[in-house]
Amino acid sequence: MPRRATPSRTRLTAVCAVAACLTALAPATARAAAPADPSDGRLQRLAREFVGAPDGPPGLIAVLRDEKGTRVVRAGTADLATGRPPRTGDHMRIASTAKAFSAAVALSLVDRQALGLDDTVGRRLPELPRAWHRVTLRQLLQHTSGLPDYTLSPAFVRQVTTDPHHRFDSRRLLDYVAGDPLGFRPGSRYRYSNSDNIAVALMAESATGTPYEELLKILVDRPLGLRDTTLPQGYRLPRPYLHGYDVAPPAAPEDVSEVLGASGVWASGGIVSTPADLTRFVRGYTGGALYGAPVTREQRRWIAGASEPAGPGRNAAGLGLFRYGTRCGTVLGHTGNFPGYTQLIAATPDGRRSLTFSVTRQINESTAPDLLRRLRAVQEDFVCALLNRR
Repeated sequence: MPRRATPSRTRLTAVCAVAACLTALAPATARAAAPADPSDGRLQRLAREFVGAPDGPPGLIAVLRDEKGTRVVRAGTADLATGRPPRTGDHMRIASTAKAFSAAVALSLVDRQALGLDDTVGRRLPELPRAWHRVTLRQLLQHTSGLPDYTLSPAFVRQVTTDPHHRFDSRRLLDYVAGDPLGFRPGSRYRYSNSDNIAVALMAESATGTPYEELLKILVDRPLGLRDTTLPQGYRLPRPYLHGYDVAPPAAPEDVSEVLGASGVWASGGIVSTPADLTRFVRGYTGGALYGAPVTREQRRWIAGASEPAGPGRNAAGLGLFRYGTRCGTVLGHTGNFPGYTQLIAATPDGRRSLTFSVTRQINESTAPDLLRRLRAVQEDFVCALLNRR
């Protein structure tokens, strides 16, 4: 590798409208807790109220990290069967925040001059449809490629609903849309697509001759000290884990933590991690630990576009990174959702202050629009506490 150039099935359909479904540098637990902050009581109240709502998630855990230390806010439970509280070492599905990891791999390779942002699909992946050949790595990372979203393919949806634990060939997921045209001229507009980050991972493999899973370890996990982050193929979660639930009042919440396997989302959303590891990741990812200033400048060329689900405040899209402009200031990060889980990772542009915010219910515009609006408001309040502003 080149060196751096610079320093349950009956309710599955209800859980998934399948497209919606699939859409720190040191351990937080090892550092001294931050001194009590006047906002802590308010954050705890907000967390309890959000979890306590009739349609709220069974559990919530947020990790706020700044120069003074780490604060952990938790509400509800990690497991309704036992009632134990959520912990920073609990495993969980990180959903589309995994797209930030594939971007981290690709941009690290750009930094090492093994890939270029203007490298095309045709150059790196000539076996993919000819109509896609002019799409660039930059466009894939910024969701301006026009690639059709394979998770919307009727054949893919049928396979998932028939056999939720089906073991996909992750490197052939784009075959589901290989016969479809581009949605628009590459670079002409923004549209979030799960296909983009599958292609990003395949380009990284093509450029290096190294499996994507190994690239994650070499370029991301080891440099940032991530010890509990994996990219599995099956549906099982490592113990202990935050149980994810389908919440549909008045029915009791149903545990859907292991309803779906990870092979069908792979580089687009298959990673399993912990709140502690995600804290390390987002601090390093935004803080410049993985690649140098020239690549960072390219990554932060913002266009109109929102993460899925939308993050707090006003959203803008960079390369595998979103800018969230809140009433209290700006943070950079990514969101994600998957059956049983909704995630936000964010940090200040220098990586010194970070927020990892995880809830154990899938929340997005199509499944729970009102709850998403409430979630974004709570997330913004947490960002304000992180930035010591109201």
